[in-house]
Amino acid sequence: LALLPFVDRISFSCLFPASWHFSLSSQVLPRLLIPSIRQLLFISLVVCLIGLLYLWITKENHFHRHLARVTDIDATDTTNPNLNYGLVVDCGSSGSRVFVYCWPRHNGNPHELLDIRQMRDQNRKPVVMKIKPGISELAKTPEKASDYIYPLLSFAAQHIPKHKHQETPLYVLCTAGMRILPENQQEALLEDLRTDIPVHFNFLFSDSHVEVISGKQEGVYAWIGINFVLGRFDHVHNGGDQQEMLLRKRTTGVLDMGGVSTQIAYEVPKTVSFASPQQEEIAKNLLAEFNLGCDVHRTEHVYRVYVSTFLGYGGNAARQRYEENLIRNTAARNRLLDQHIGETVESPLLDPCLPTDLQDEIGPPTQHLYLRGTGDFDQCRQILQPFLNRTNDTQTSLNGVYQPAIDYSNSQFYGFSEFYYCMEDVLRMGGDYNASKYAKAAKSYCATQWKILRERFESGLYASHADLHRLKYQCFKSAWMYEVLHTGFSFPTNYKNLKTALLVYDKEVQWTLGAILYRTRFLPLRDIQQESLKGAHSHWRHSFSFVNNHYLFLACFFIVLLSIILYLRRLRRIHRRTAQRCTPSSVPWLEEGLASPTILINL
Repeated sequence: LALLPFVDRISFSCLFPASWHFSLSSQVLPRLLIPSIRQLLFISLVVCLIGLLYLWITKENHFHRHLARVTDIDATDTTNPNLNYGLVVDCGSSGSRVFVYCWPRHNGNPHELLDIRQMRDQNRKPVVMKIKPGISELAKTPEKASDYIYPLLSFAAQHIPKHKHQETPLYVLCTAGMRILPENQQEALLEDLRTDIPVHFNFLFSDSHVEVISGKQEGVYAWIGINFVLGRFDHVHNGGDQQEMLLRKRTTGVLDMGGVSTQIAYEVPKTVSFASPQQEEIAKNLLAEFNLGCDVHRTEHVYRVYVSTFLGYGGNAARQRYEENLIRNTAARNRLLDQHIGETVESPLLDPCLPTDLQDEIGPPTQHLYLRGTGDFDQCRQILQPFLNRTNDTQTSLNGVYQPAIDYSNSQFYGFSEFYYCMEDVLRMGGDYNASKYAKAAKSYCATQWKILRERFESGLYASHADLHRLKYQCFKSAWMYEVLHTGFSFPTNYKNLKTALLVYDKEVQWTLGAILYRTRFLPLRDIQQESLKGAHSHWRHSFSFVNNHYLFLACFFIVLLSIILYLRRLRRIHRRTAQRCTPSSVPWLEEGLASPTILINL
């Protein structure tokens, strides 16, 4: 590059990589190419702000990738050739549902999982269909199993492009209803599905794709689904060598209390201590270690999760056990003391777990028991503690079941179903859990007169889906939830990292999401191998790309910026020297206010 200054023009010439030449008049040059120091500082400030904005945007995109995904409610673009599909049929006790999932082609990075989301139709509704009753109702006619499931698969087939059917995996997973059937009846139903589904549908389906899963597997899938939606499997890049540049995020534990059972699931460290060899043997059935990554030799997605399900410890089942105990103990006491407590409305049995002055009737006709609530939250809690069946053994929870230690200072839990309903439906405090505030609100509710609660209900002060059944047993369930959490699972009362929720990012997260994420974990290997064939330097490109290395990009950016500034400053000096040579040292005509004479310059 050659810079040729003349008196009235400045010329630029370059011979590489191509020959070119142009010139600018010195009258125009000062304003266009030779800015002042103030202008240079302003330009530098603007450029720096643009660079910082770029870093901020890329950082926000990285940390909120999953948030953007789950809040995306656009219809699925079935014309996209790079979109893959998967089906999961949840065969539950009361009915069966089919869920259709989709995901784009994997980006080839072995550290990242598939970006799976629920498919949405043209009306932006999730592609889901449910039928009743449960498949376990066909135990005596297993030959009808394939006819039973046909409407679900036909519905899903209509939403997936036909040319994608043969590469769309299909999983039929059966839960609680099938578990209670004898093994021979289970196998007869499954065998009919294995035989007939491939005849009518061209999905990617094998014998291992239909099975009865255990409660442990279901809990693990639920844990995977919730943490996936929360983005807890997105590792943070921290620089350094290959082993140190990925930092795992803290995963979230899951608490779920339904009507019949209660479940807890959370990640535990690889080194767990046991109080005895017997406890270690029991723990093997409660701990699940698995790799969500596509490469078995990589460990950044290896997780060890504790899962335990407690039948009979759900809200409704606990109330039923409590009432059966009331009937049994009251009858025995009446016989012993020759009393008639609870046998008539005039002499009801006082129940601290019902709102004040609420009258209720429980038990079969032959053992009818009349109750009247006293609304004593603290007394109700004490009465319910024996129903937890806690033991004196260390590291145990409900029913004496082994529970690994929880690092309460460095953990986070989400509470679903009854954990949320107890806080939100009536007390209107769902979200972040605070034990003292919750106990105070529950105590106030229990102590309130039943007629006042009815008036509040009829005035619409409670949640829209709250009914009279919720109002009647809110006091009991509030105390039961409190005791399960703090006495059963041993959460300290000052624990601040429990969030109760009905949805995650406004979406109901099903265990089927975790199931398809786990069962399709090896699919990215195909895309990774294709990426590796694009060139011998693909690893270098992934490691040093501008997208993944913001600091390298900024360094190059500021070097170019500094070169431009230095070059402009040099142009300014050249212009000043040229102007000085062309201006006479004495200009008396200027001082006298005369017109400017014509100056002839011969070059």
